Amino acid sequence: MIEPLLVAELLLLGTATGFLAGLLGIGGGMVMVPFLTLILSHRGVPGDLAVKMAIATSMATILFTSLSSVRAHHGRGAVRWDIVRAMAPGIVLGGLVAGAGVFALIKGQALALFFALFVGFSATQMLRDKKPKPTRQLPGAAGQTAAGGGIGFVSGLVGAGGGFISVPFMTWCNVPIHNAVATSAALGFPIALANTAGYVVGGWSLPSPLPGSLGYLYLPALVVIAVASVLMAPVGARAAHAMDVRQLKRVFALMLYALAGYMLWRALAR
Repeated sequence: MIEPLLVAELLLLGTATGFLAGLLGIGGGMVMVPFLTLILSHRGVPGDLAVKMAIATSMATILFTSLSSVRAHHGRGAVRWDIVRAMAPGIVLGGLVAGAGVFALIKGQALALFFALFVGFSATQMLRDKKPKPTRQLPGAAGQTAAGGGIGFVSGLVGAGGGFISVPFMTWCNVPIHNAVATSAALGFPIALANTAGYVVGGWSLPSPLPGSLGYLYLPALVVIAVASVLMAPVGARAAHAMDVRQLKRVFALMLYALAGYMLWRALAR
């Protein structure tokens, strides 16, 4: 039986991350991983394993939030399906390599450090809001597939939906921001599918640290967060088309610095 306080914490986390998934085209992992790490640690999961379970569970929720978010974006004709088709094969390959191979071999401490550095870099890029050269275009199909491989691999190590790489990459190539956010939401599904399969296979032989664990996944958290985030992702998607998100991105970037600091502390305080 899952305790009521845990349900409340997970519902709040799912509501926030679902809204951000729709609003900014991110999977919510940047917010979810630090808080899930904290929640799992407080329930007796060892530090290294808590980080890995938080990353894996965060990624699995993106299976649901991405579908909910992309449905709202697709209804507005904002998804660039040509980019999705070109990037998806690389994303799946990179995700499988990360989730089933590299993830299981790296210590949770190293993953926490990588996560902190990656989130700090992402926050800096959001604050810079650098404009691309007007002549720059997306690479060809092979280049997009290669970019997808890198996005899928890095996403698998940090438990994020790839939006913090794919959105800047597409806007750098002069894809309009609303199309980039919508397309990033669609790319979240193959990223999550490949990596989640890898996390289950890679952690299959682990002893279960909590009731309801499957590989590196914590299923009760997955279910509660997924329900809340699926309900909120369309709300965020509608807000993205109705507002200028630049100011919100600045505030969000500052919050990411705080979360990166927490994960850095977890990585070094051992």
